[in-house]
Formats: sequence, structure tokens, C-alpha cells
Amino acid sequence: MTTRKRSGSGSKRQLKEKVVQIYECLLKGEDISLQNDLFWDEFFLLKPKVATFESEIQKLSPEQLQLAKQNVNILFSHCLQILEQQPNIRVAYGLLTLCSLLHAIFKKSVDTQVDAIEFLKGCDNILTRMQKLLEVCQTFFEGESTESVKGLCLKLILILTTGLESINQNTLIEYIMTSSLFDYLVTLLCDVPTRQKHGYDVVLIITLLVNYKKYDATNPYVVKLSILDDELALNGYGQVITSSLSEFCSQYNLEHSENQNASWFSSLTNIVGNMFISEEGGIRMQQMRANNALLLAFYEAIHLNRNFITTLAHTQTDTSSPPSPNNTLSNLNNTPDSSTTSTIFDVSTEPSNLLVTFFQYCSIVMQDTKTEAGTNTVKLCFIILGCITEDQYANSLMHDINLAFKVKLHRLPMRHRKLASDKTTSSQPLICTLIDLLVEFILSHMMKKFPMELYILCTGVIQRILCYQKKCRIRLNYAWKDLWTALISLLRFILQNENYLGKKINIFNLSIKVVNLLNFFITYGDNFLPTPGSYDELYYEIIRMHQVFDNIYSMALRYSSGDGDFKEDALKLTNTLFNVRAIIKHFNPKIEQWLASANLSTPSEEQILEIVKKNYDSLTLKLQDSLDHYERYSEKPQYVTFFSNMVKNILCDTRNSVNCSLLNFTNIASEYPVI
Repeated sequence: MTTRKRSGSGSKRQLKEKVVQIYECLLKGEDISLQNDLFWDEFFLLKPKVATFESEIQKLSPEQLQLAKQNVNILFSHCLQILEQQPNIRVAYGLLTLCSLLHAIFKKSVDTQVDAIEFLKGCDNILTRMQKLLEVCQTFFEGESTESVKGLCLKLILILTTGLESINQNTLIEYIMTSSLFDYLVTLLCDVPTRQKHGYDVVLIITLLVNYKKYDATNPYVVKLSILDDELALNGYGQVITSSLSEFCSQYNLEHSENQNASWFSSLTNIVGNMFISEEGGIRMQQMRANNALLLAFYEAIHLNRNFITTLAHTQTDTSSPPSPNNTLSNLNNTPDSSTTSTIFDVSTEPSNLLVTFFQYCSIVMQDTKTEAGTNTVKLCFIILGCITEDQYANSLMHDINLAFKVKLHRLPMRHRKLASDKTTSSQPLICTLIDLLVEFILSHMMKKFPMELYILCTGVIQRILCYQKKCRIRLNYAWKDLWTALISLLRFILQNENYLGKKINIFNLSIKVVNLLNFFITYGDNFLPTPGSYDELYYEIIRMHQVFDNIYSMALRYSSGDGDFKEDALKLTNTLFNVRAIIKHFNPKIEQWLASANLSTPSEEQILEIVKKNYDSLTLKLQDSLDHYERYSEKPQYVTFFSNMVKNILCDTRNSVNCSLLNFTNIASEYPVI
């Protein structure tokens, strides 16, 4: 009986896989290769158990970690040696082991304050190791290696890039900066099948490296991205962004349609609640956070590379869709094929491009400004819109009547309008859709948690659009009354909440910008408004809402005569209102006079418009300064902190999403059926 128990106990110990036993011995500091010259060749034929390996490293105490240091570095060196072979299953398993090792050490360093880079130096020169590692990766990118090997190389570079909490403190990136990696990444973007599988990782790596010590010294990736003129690469870069954003939109559309038949209240709570679930790990929030990396990539390309502007209007095709951010970051090899991806986003139903997709994406994420993360995403969207509307060529594309698209803009459910109020625009120039988007933002964010900075950015985008139209004398066939109404409603909201908002923020700065947009139409409207009747409608709206302007003038006068913090801005607002008040003072007496002569108490819109047309000649207005000038966008110094925090969050999300244990070993085995 005793013998049987021992036999059974011994057989249970034998159930532990050989590779796991090797991991345990390595991490105990034992030299297990001493008795076998072929140990490492045999080791890299064993399927890695990366979850177990990483778990064993995380269990180590700081003292045990130091004991394992020599073996960890020996393993690192042998991984590099095995990578010098022609691609085979050993190479794939070597790459996977190295990914797992580095990922675990970096994670351990955060928990124990161990210097991961110092720990990984070992006996070798770290420069030699990094050079060899990058040379191997570049060889695999360039050669006939399998998609798994290319994907593992990209994952390895991502792990190296995101290893530390601060990208600027990661000295390993210095070696990447001096390599030729950028050219190989660009080549991967040019190849459609490779881009389908790995495009997200490629764009993410470029974006992160562009932000390495961005403000401290000359960054070669900033220079290379700014001068990149390969149309295939730029188009591929744009298609990666388009595909991931469009997948997000498609999933939202699907969830949104499922709620259309529900009651008003349950639909509102389901759509908004489910869409922007605040719990960490919520699927939708994860996707939004993952897409921040692509938004940053979009921003860097728009901001740095004027050649990229030409790709904005390129019609996208379903043959160039990479996987979603979540799929790419968590499951490198489990990539949907093009037939699967095309069902997610079928552009054959409606033509689309990056701008079309981006506008729809903005309409979704702009619904969430109550959380800091949501506000930051919307802020980045507005900064991108500002950069686009500053560019002459981008404006010409958006105003081109021959580039007309239908775009579905999502609208925030609100009590005073029906739930099913999403707006699918008619086929129209993209600039009309953009103005619709901005109008919707103005109308739907008048709340106590007032997003002042977002409103400032929004009015800046509108000003840039108007300046372009005035400069080029473009008479856009647009219902400008919607914009005027939205702007006046915003002023009325500020008035109604003066006591609450005035204590926290400078409401006069925004009020000045809003009034100056109306002044722009008053002063230069004859250069770009579609018809003379549009000018009449503008005056009608100002006259109709005269009480709002009278009250906001009184508010500004009250603050300007006091000793508060906003005295100067309040005085500036009173001056800004000069023309608006001149219009009201000029036409109101004439309307009252006409009503008295006609013995009427309430005039119709047509009657007031007729009075306006007949009394333009005697109206005296003042030419306002600098209405058609704006300060061009500059990232430094105003947005340095914002982008530094954005990069830090993207680093954290990427580091947490790179999970080596989720790799699909079936793909690797099928690619190397024979050893």
C-alpha cells in the first residue's frame, strides 16, 4: 500500500510539463544546461507556457529575482541566438519566449521598483543586444517570414517601447531611434495583407516613437513622419485608422438599433449607460481608450505631414481593413480574415473615407463629456478638427461639391426631442456635415458640468471654416440659421446660469467668441452667404432674440463696472456687442412704427423681413478688428501637458493589453508543420 501511494504520488509529479519544470529551475538560479550540450536547441522545440512563465516571475521576491538574474540574462542571450536561424518553429517559440520574458520583467519592475533595463543588461553590452534584436526583427520584416513571426516582432518592439511608465525615461528607445526600423514599418503599411493583420501595431509603434522626448530634442521619427511622401504608405496609415474607427461605429450602430423599439427612458439609459460604461474593463470603454492611440496617430499625421491631407478624401475599400484595436492588442494571431472584416464595415452600401468615418466617430464620443477620459477624447477630436480646418487643401476637399457623402451623425438623447433623432445627412459636401456636427455639439452640451474648453475649441473650428469661406468667396448652400440659433441658445444658457458658471469659469471669453462669430456674418456675410435672403434671415434672428443680447450686454456692463477678476473681459464683451445692438436699436423702432401704422400687435416673419430689406441703407455699423484672423495652432506650450498625459495613458493601456498568453498556438504550428 505504501509503495502504491509513493508510485501514485510520483506519477502526479510527472504530470508537470517539462517546460514548466525548466522555468522553475531557471528562476531558482540552477544551471540546467550543464549536462546537455543540446539543451537550448531542445528547449526551443517545447511549446512555451507563457502564462505560467510570467506567473512564476511575478511570484519572485526581490531577493529571488536577483538570484534568477543570471539565468534570465542567459535565457535572453539564447533567445537572441536562436533568432539568427532561418525562420522555423524554434524562432517562433524563441520570439514568444522573449516577449513573455521582457513583458514579465517590465511588469515586475513596476511592482518592485527594480530597474528593468539595468536588470536586463547582464554580461553583454546592452547596445549589442538591442542592435542584434532590431537587426533580426528588420530581417524578418523584409524577408519571407510568416505572419506569426512578423507579428511577434512587432509585439516585441511594443513591449520594449511601453515597458516603463514614462516613455521619456525608457533609454532602450534610443537604440530604436538610431536604427532603420521606420523604413521597415513603412514597408509593412504598403503591403495590404500585412497591413490587414498588423496595421494597428505598426501605426501604434510609429505614434509612440514620435512622442519620445518630443519636446526635448530632435526626434528622428518626427522628422521622418513629417517628410514621408510615399502615397501607398500614407494611404495605408489612413486606412488603419479608418477601419478601426469604423468598426467602433458599426458596433455602436448595432447596439443603438437594438434599443430603438424600447421605451424612451429605458432606451436612453441603455444607450448612454451601455455605450459609456465607466467601469474599468467595460468593452466599449476599452475600445474608446484603444482608439485614443489611433486618434493620436491621426493627429500626428495631420499635424506633421501635409502630404497626409491628400488621403483624407480617398474612398476606403474593404480589402484594407486591419483588425480592431482590442483584437490586435490582446490576440495577435487570432485575426479575422477580410471576408469577416467586410461584414463589420461594408463600404459598398455607401461611399466612405477617413473624414466621413471620423465625423461619425466624433458624433458618438462627443456624447460623453462627463468623465475625464471622455472629455480628453473629445478634446483630441476638436484639436484634430482644428488642424484640418486650418489647412487650405483639406478645406478645399471638404468644400468640393463633387465630393458628396451621406454621413450618419448620432445625437445625444435629450428630453426635449425624440429619442430616434440621429441624423443621416443627405449627400452633401463634407463641410456641411462638419458644421452639422458642431451645431449638434453646441446644442447638446449646455449642462451644469459645462465643458468650457471644448466650447472654446468648437468655436475656433467654426471660425476657421468661416475664414476660409470668406477668403475664397465660397457660397456654401447651407442652412446657416441652424448655426445662428445654436449660438444664440448658447448665449441664453450662459445668461440663465450666470450665478453658477460665473463663479467657476470665465464666461466672458466664450461669450466674446460666440458674439464675434455672429459679427463675422454681419461684417463679411456678403462674401460667402449663399443668397441675399440669408443676410435678411440673420438680421431677423438677431432682432427676434434681442432680449438675449440686451441681457448679456447688461451682464457685461455690470461686471465691467465692478472690481471682479473678469472686468477686462466683460468690458471687451460690451464693445463686441456694438454691431448687434446697433442692428436691434435700428430696426426695432421701425418695426414698432410699422405695427402702429398697420394697427397690428404681432408681425409675421415675412413682414419683419420686408421691413429689414427696406431699411438697410440707414443702418450704420462699425468694422470689428481681427474677425478674420485667428492664432494658428501650436502644440507647444499650450498642449504639452495634455499630450504627455495622453501618451502616458496610451502606454499604460497598451502595456496592460499586450498579453502573451492569449496567442493562438494553432497558427504557429500550422505555419511550421515540419521541424
